[in-house]
Amino acid sequence: MTYEEYRRGIMFFEAKDYAEAGRILAPIAEQEPGNQAVLETLGRAYFHSAQLGRAEAAFRDLVELAPDHGWAHEALARTLERRNRPDEARRHRNLARAMGAAVTGESELAVTAANLA
Repeated sequence: MTYEEYRRGIMFFEAKDYAEAGRILAPIAEQEPGNQAVLETLGRAYFHSAQLGRAEAAFRDLVELAPDHGWAHEALARTLERRNRPDEARRHRNLARAMGAAVTGESELAVTAANLA
């Protein structure tokens, strides 16, 4: 990954061009599957552009990399809810709550893990 490409993806994300951000960040996530920052932003880009299957995959990868990442469990829960899978979402919502992550009532994933500190 080049830092410039990552920053370019972030720039598109911040401009709310989520589909383009996802297009830029996806190859970076493939090259660096352990990069949590890329996976988080990629999942958020997919979520906001209603690519919910891809968002779910990104957030599942993030949860697998960092099972103690409460925000990732919350993001996965929101994605599963939007996919009309509330029973699956409940497990991740409960884990997020147990880890002290802010539990959302809306489909708001603009918060980042840094905001939860």
